[in-house]
Amino acid sequence: MPLKQLSLVLVAVCALSACGGVDPDSPLGQRKAIFKQMLKTSEDIGGMLRGRLPFDGPKFAEGAVKLEALSHEPWKHFPPVKESEHTSARDAVWQRQARFQELANALEARTGELVIATQQLQLTPAKMIPPMNNVEDACDACHKEFRDH
Repeated sequence: MPLKQLSLVLVAVCALSACGGVDPDSPLGQRKAIFKQMLKTSEDIGGMLRGRLPFDGPKFAEGAVKLEALSHEPWKHFPPVKESEHTSARDAVWQRQARFQELANALEARTGELVIATQQLQLTPAKMIPPMNNVEDACDACHKEFRDH
């Protein structure tokens, strides 16, 4: 294939591959970014409880505060009408908004309880496992009903 044709093919492939990207400023892009931050934070503090990372009480408490703040953010980026077919959210998010909001509120409450636990209980893995499990259960409950895996 001559160089000119090869160049045109490469440009076309690059252009088409860019079409699959998500606009980071769109509601979908915004909530995906927040959910990624939540996952990273949860994995870090959960890793401390499961021995993948050394337990550091102050870092765990800092992570709990960050996770609690993030837990309030993604919901405002779910518009009233589904905006994209390229989402992991099931149609039920928009069809059963009251239930979706109920589970969002549950996650917010569980992350708040985790922060309170870091302030009131001794910062040890044994003491932090139950409130962290509650956070993870709240995440799982919403994913089971509203996320395409």
